[in-house]
Amino acid sequence: MEDYFNKLRKYNFWNKNIPALGFPRTKYTDTILDYTGNKLIKVLVGQRRVGKSYLLRQIAEKLIKQKIPAENIFYLNKEFTDFDFVNSYKDLELLIENYKKEINPKGKIYVLIDEIQNIEGWEHFANSYSQDYVDQYELFISGSNSKMLSGELATLLSGRYVSFEIFPFSFEEYVEILEKEANKSSYIEYMESGGLPELFVLPNEQTKRNYVSAIKDSVLLRDIIQRYNIKDPRLLEDIFVYLVNNASNLIAINNIVNFFKSNNRKTTYDTVSNYIEYITDTFLIHKTERFDIKGKDIILGNCKYYINDLAFKNYLYQGFSYGIGYKLENLVFLELRRAGFEVFIGAVKNKEVDFVAKKGNRTIYLQVTYSLENEQTATREYAPLQVIPDNYEKVVVSLDEITLPPNEGIFHLQAWKLRGFLK
Repeated sequence: MEDYFNKLRKYNFWNKNIPALGFPRTKYTDTILDYTGNKLIKVLVGQRRVGKSYLLRQIAEKLIKQKIPAENIFYLNKEFTDFDFVNSYKDLELLIENYKKEINPKGKIYVLIDEIQNIEGWEHFANSYSQDYVDQYELFISGSNSKMLSGELATLLSGRYVSFEIFPFSFEEYVEILEKEANKSSYIEYMESGGLPELFVLPNEQTKRNYVSAIKDSVLLRDIIQRYNIKDPRLLEDIFVYLVNNASNLIAINNIVNFFKSNNRKTTYDTVSNYIEYITDTFLIHKTERFDIKGKDIILGNCKYYINDLAFKNYLYQGFSYGIGYKLENLVFLELRRAGFEVFIGAVKNKEVDFVAKKGNRTIYLQVTYSLENEQTATREYAPLQVIPDNYEKVVVSLDEITLPPNEGIFHLQAWKLRGFLK
């Protein structure tokens, strides 16, 4: 156990050791820290390699700056091979007991566990330690699967956790990191690259391509193929490729089945449906339902899928024709989700509204287009918003260099200014 503890010591803040912290993402850390001082489990969820580990360490650093002793913070990343010995929650409990014996922290202990879903029975640990009234603990955990808080687990932890979805770097973060001006040029550069954190330090296009491919392979293999004992891994990847290359388009599962059958690939509706669900569970792809604006109800059937980061398109599948308008729509979707909105595809009077975004009492209808310089395009994009029979905010987002005046209560917004509008 002493050898195991020495491995733990290497990654913690004890004895003025400062692990790598990365680019400060204060919008996340400040929001998460607003929920401290209670027994709620703070859960960070999101795709692998979007920076959850760095965020947990940044939270630890901020706790220390708030005068929490470094010795009272226990951090473990289950992704590191040094911790392969932590297989079950019993192993984790033994390690924490050893930490308490060696470090002797006084008062509340802040426990931060990365990729906790890789520890068997972790939910029993989380439930027990977060509610312990003898020894006080406050838990921050991360995971890469949306199902980690579903079903029986949600019942077990009911009312005892708050979750935060972590996304790749936003455009706002992109320009801050690279010290660029927020304008059309830098926005298109961001659009043609991506927001995965490691992309910002890799030296060339080939290295970036290999990195993005490795993320894709790791997620598909470790989070899906091994977990669900997938019988046709090639089909799983091909479905992922199909979703990436058809992002921002309305898709029906039957269309995907027919596509593969037309290419002499045997599959079924249930298989395709299950594989898509597995992919969306890993946060690689987001599914968005259609919403009847007048009837205020979900429309079953066709839906849209958006990529969690355009790097998967830009570096892996460039050959497929993919207009800049579709990429822009994908980025707008991600920005809405980052801002905490629930997002739908709108339908009203046989017209489609790109997005219906809802958060609390706020509802925004958005159309997305590359440019409004052409009168015919402007008429087409404004038309769906003009027929919506209510007074919620209506916005057209584009990459135009100039901002157009309001039109029948509909506002025009340049894409690189969207984040400020959503605040």
